[in-house]
Amino acid sequence: MTGLDALVVTPKTGAEPITGAGAPPGADLRGFWSWSCSDLVGNAMRGVLAEYLVGLALDCVTGGTRIEWDAADLRTAQGWRIEVKSAAYLQSWRQERLSDISFDIRPTAGWDHATNTSSARARQSDAYVFCLFRHQDKATANPLDVDQWVFHVLATRRLTAAVGEQKRIGLASLLRLDPRVAAFPELPEAVAAELTEQQPG
Repeated sequence: MTGLDALVVTPKTGAEPITGAGAPPGADLRGFWSWSCSDLVGNAMRGVLAEYLVGLALDCVTGGTRIEWDAADLRTAQGWRIEVKSAAYLQSWRQERLSDISFDIRPTAGWDHATNTSSARARQSDAYVFCLFRHQDKATANPLDVDQWVFHVLATRRLTAAVGEQKRIGLASLLRLDPRVAAFPELPEAVAAELTEQQPG
């Protein structure tokens, strides 16, 4: 069967209309985005936003689109593969207390969307950026404010050497591994320094 290669996805503007018989006048992609993606504190969208924020800092998302389930969340101009994980003290639902902070670090089978093939199970990135939405007041929480985040950068080689096949890591355990802690403007320097110093050889 022909015509089944990977789709080439172009960035949308939000103005693209919903079409077809019975489609409401004025319904468009922006309306869908508003309906589906407005909860930026919830785990799903917060994780995607964290990827985007890191991509903005590393200048590797402009003009492109997110590839869902790719082996690495981001790929930089230097060729670095970056895995982005997020956690937060606040959740969208009613809480009895602030959430404990932990991050998913399980090894995965890397998937290539262009060829639809998988590689061996491993941690597929060169570095992890652990993004903590550290704000603790729901009344003023705004995940779009980069000052409400803190970022921890750790080379994947260092992470795997310390934890092996472990599936999750708590904040205290992560800090014991001495990651580079960065505010948003410091992320490019932190990633570059961590990966440059951790190169084998």
